[in-house]
Amino acid sequence: MPGLRLQRRREVADEALVRSLFSEHGAAMLAYATQLTRDRAAAEDVVQEALVRAWRHPDSLVNGKGSVRGWLLTVVRNIVTDQIRARNARAPEVRESPVEVAISDDHAEQVVNSVVVVDALSRLSTEHREVLEQVYLLGCTVAEAAKALGIPPGTVKSRSFYALRALRELRSLSAAGTERSAS
Repeated sequence: MPGLRLQRRREVADEALVRSLFSEHGAAMLAYATQLTRDRAAAEDVVQEALVRAWRHPDSLVNGKGSVRGWLLTVVRNIVTDQIRARNARAPEVRESPVEVAISDDHAEQVVNSVVVVDALSRLSTEHREVLEQVYLLGCTVAEAAKALGIPPGTVKSRSFYALRALRELRSLSAAGTERSAS
């Protein structure tokens, strides 16, 4: 039992030491660490580490080689210096390069499609082409296209139907022609 009491007294004394060091020198340590690190959270970690070192080596505080505050501030500076050296000693962290995304559509294919559409539209009658331009290229409703073209809405519907049918026929003819030339 006497060994247990002695250990408990030492723990209470150690805790009292750390509390008194922090209450007396904590503000100065935190200000100095913040000045060195330029980061409040990192400075708080440094102060905590300095107090742990003081707790582990209480004899260093009373060895008569200067003031307690001087010793604590030296420990703070040494901790920050060690952190900087450790950061500089290892290779800088490099982010992973982004995974290259496969190109979904080839620009050349879009150009070819545009040429094919323009060619097909040029083969339609003027009336059919105008209706498709209003409805599909300009995004007009049937009523808006009818008003812009000066024709009834029913005519817009029938012309767009026959224009699309003509485009499909042209596409199927060109596809058949391509198959024949490939054979």
